[in-house]
Amino acid sequence: MLTVASIEATCAFYRDVLGMELVSFGNGRRAPAFGMQKINLHEVGRELDPKASRPTAGSGDFCLIAETPLEEVIAPLRDHGIAIEEGPVSRTGATGQITSV
Repeated sequence: MLTVASIEATCAFYRDVLGMELVSFGNGRRAPAFGMQKINLHEVGRELDPKASRPTAGSGDFCLIAETPLEEVIAPLRDHGIAIEEGPVSRTGATGQITSV
């Protein structure tokens, strides 16, 4: 997710300047999308869970779609001592429902 000062201004930038499509999902949420990827947006002060411990405008938590089986994605994270905040869990991704960590 990308934490932003204004979802409206951010959507306008990604749509009008970068030519990305805007998609809607969940409870009226919007996100810029390109190919099989999308950037979920949080507005400062109105963040959704899960979120960074101290979300600030300009901070990001990106979701990338991989063809690699999820356990093969998780293994090197564990091997390097990288904590998984949450997951595997079901989420709405760029292609619909996905399993995410």
